[in-house]
Amino acid sequence: MPTVGVKRDLLFQALGRSYTDEEFDELCFEFGLELDEITSEKDIISKEKGDGKAEGASETILYKIDVPANRYDLLCLEGLVRGLQIFKERIRAPRYKKITPPNGEIQRLTISEETAQIRPYAVAAVLRNITFVKDRYDSFIDLQEKLHQNICRKRSLVAIGSHDLDTISGPFIYTAKPPPEIKFKPLNQDKEYSAPEIMEMYRTDSHLRHYLHIIENESLYPVIYDSNGIVLSMPPIINGEHSKISLNTRNVFIECTATDLTKAKIVLDILVTMFSEYCNKPFTVEAVEVTYPNGKSYIFPELPYRREKIKPEIINKKIGISETPSSLAKLLTRMCLKSHVIGNGNNIEVEIPPTRADIIHACDIIEDAAIAYGYNNIQMTIPKTYTIANQFPLNKLTDLLRQDLAAAGFTEALTFALCSQEDIASKLGIDISATKAVHIANPKTAEFQVARTTLLPGLLKTITANKKMPLPLKLFEISDIVVKDSTMDVGAKNHRHLCAIYYNRNPGFEIIHGLLDRIMQLLEVPPSKENGYYIKAAEDSAFFPGRCAEIFAKGQSIGNLGVLHPDVVTKFELTMPCSALEITIEPFQ
Repeated sequence: MPTVGVKRDLLFQALGRSYTDEEFDELCFEFGLELDEITSEKDIISKEKGDGKAEGASETILYKIDVPANRYDLLCLEGLVRGLQIFKERIRAPRYKKITPPNGEIQRLTISEETAQIRPYAVAAVLRNITFVKDRYDSFIDLQEKLHQNICRKRSLVAIGSHDLDTISGPFIYTAKPPPEIKFKPLNQDKEYSAPEIMEMYRTDSHLRHYLHIIENESLYPVIYDSNGIVLSMPPIINGEHSKISLNTRNVFIECTATDLTKAKIVLDILVTMFSEYCNKPFTVEAVEVTYPNGKSYIFPELPYRREKIKPEIINKKIGISETPSSLAKLLTRMCLKSHVIGNGNNIEVEIPPTRADIIHACDIIEDAAIAYGYNNIQMTIPKTYTIANQFPLNKLTDLLRQDLAAAGFTEALTFALCSQEDIASKLGIDISATKAVHIANPKTAEFQVARTTLLPGLLKTITANKKMPLPLKLFEISDIVVKDSTMDVGAKNHRHLCAIYYNRNPGFEIIHGLLDRIMQLLEVPPSKENGYYIKAAEDSAFFPGRCAEIFAKGQSIGNLGVLHPDVVTKFELTMPCSALEITIEPFQ
């Protein structure tokens, strides 16, 4: 869940009253939020003292509030206050309007066909005659960053750029060019750089270096120009210094470039609805015309309102309450979903505002009704349906095997599900492309680059960390591995594996073989080629030639066992021979 930090005094001022910490905690709970932490920060202030000035410090209390990840409208002070005020019925939900300039000269953004290769979509809007003060400005920038980390998926789906419209002139063009051809002065820099120089400069930047991988290997970089050739931004990396917004900015041009048009529309709607209240005409947003390479033009932001119908009895049944239709409509209205009863009370018509992109299904409406009613107010009842919970067969089998492997003298280990590419590939003598490994797009460290495709490296690293322990070391692990699978909706699949390893002065192949026989005895699989299990000589780069066997059971290959190759042992910084066993247990569940 995202955490929003707000200054307590600003929050109470906007809410129009003060709360004790306990009262505000209760209010958050009622609204479906959680007051996670109360902290403080010191602001350095200048105090008059006699004839001179002395530095002093004031303490600002911060409330850190956990917000559901789908509630993008609560990621800033403005949205949080608006939601709470509507929830407490102190104000009505505002009506957001899209307007055109009085002179009819709408701003235009044209997308060139070159962007299709890297970042094909863009949307835009203008906040006209907005008034910034420091707290509003800070909140505006912070919301952009919160959206970047949340719905924008660290700028990979959407990147936001905000510009001082009075420093640039439309129409604007969004295109893509070879990196050496892009030159501009980046944000907070005092000289001009080419795009390759910018990428190199930010390679060590603690903040921006995390976004470089999105475009650095592309032949073209996206860039936005105004009519005079001034660079507004090179999304998703950095804006230009020329159009930088400040406290004096009166007109803000907002552009969002994206690889996902739906997400871009949501991000733009959230950003403009949250801060349009500071415009001369509150809750109005100036439209921008965006023309795509196919010649079609669209007006953004869309600020869509849609209506849904839901039956009161469904809400009551799903929540476990018995409220009247009018009461349910009132509950939904308190959650920013303007509702009223239609017909003979058989339906409630719910209006979904542009700030509530999280409302996708009827169950989302029902959830909001439950929050407004109060979870603690729902009467506890025994379910009418008689159900008995039970373990998944695979998990039950896993737990049973754990007990018997421990009884056989092996110690269980729990290793990381992520590892380096070397661990599952080069250290085992195979190429990474042959592993079907799921790669992490932006790994934090070299130790966590891929999801493991075998449990063996984790156990070998465990032995490396425990070489001082008395010999022999007998370890096992029963956990999931992950491999790519195009038939799955997420592109990958988990498989439950069992791995055991024996580390001593002698290889101990007979011990690992004996463990396999014990496992099959527990699984009631007899030693037989027809309907049981058997082993067959095999070659595997991780095992010593002539000391490796493939295990077959129930007519399929389930894994390998044998003595590990000396090169593998050495690469894991071990000095004694090892024998290992790894099988999948899914066929036996």
